Amino acid sequence: MTFSDAELDRYARHLVLHEVGGAGQAALKAARVVVIGAGGVGSPALQYLAAAGVGTLAVIDDDRVDASNLQRQTLFADADIGTPKVVAIAAALARINPFVTVEPHAVRIDAGNAAGLLAGADVVVDGCDNFATRLAVADAALAAHVPLVSAAVGRFEGQLGVFRGWEPDLPCYRCFVGDDPDRADASCADQGVLGALTGIVGSMAALEAMRAIIGFGDDPAGRVLIADLLGFRFRTLALPRDPGCRCAG
Repeated sequence: MTFSDAELDRYARHLVLHEVGGAGQAALKAARVVVIGAGGVGSPALQYLAAAGVGTLAVIDDDRVDASNLQRQTLFADADIGTPKVVAIAAALARINPFVTVEPHAVRIDAGNAAGLLAGADVVVDGCDNFATRLAVADAALAAHVPLVSAAVGRFEGQLGVFRGWEPDLPCYRCFVGDDPDRADASCADQGVLGALTGIVGSMAALEAMRAIIGFGDDPAGRVLIADLLGFRFRTLALPRDPGCRCAG
């Protein structure tokens, strides 16, 4: 894969990294990343994935921009209020990097359409705020053998995990959270969320998507990162595979 002079200038700080280089940047350019949710996690994740040069970004969100989003979803502005999020996101990402193709999907993903929407993905980044949706996305990613980067935030805490449950001894998302699709969801509207926290977790989700594509550093699969910004600490927890989970057989 070749790069124009403009692309070489744009990605120069990646190209000099031994762990990325030309081969890694070419892998990013050839990749298709599906991002579920263009909100607090999805907005910064998309911003950095676009800036990094991921060739195709599919964005799935059926919501519209609301004034309450602007405290943390920094790709949006006052002029975007009332606009479908995926439309506003596509325009914002085009301003960030014209070399990236954005596929906006103004639909709600569920068990019925998840497989089709995830088709052709190299990585899935899930930052949605609905537990039933998370399970549908996780099941589709598992069935398609696509790495799942799952991120969540609430108040002053965030969590991030990478799941490849089809591999021996590695857990899937259901190994982590269980099987109850009707568990109560705690929304940001109910409990609040610190705006800058979403930037941290969303940026880390972008980093893990890039790691999955390029293959640098340590493999994070099988661990969950917990961020406690009230306590100024990060913890990494080992996550075993559940022998009773459907992914185990």
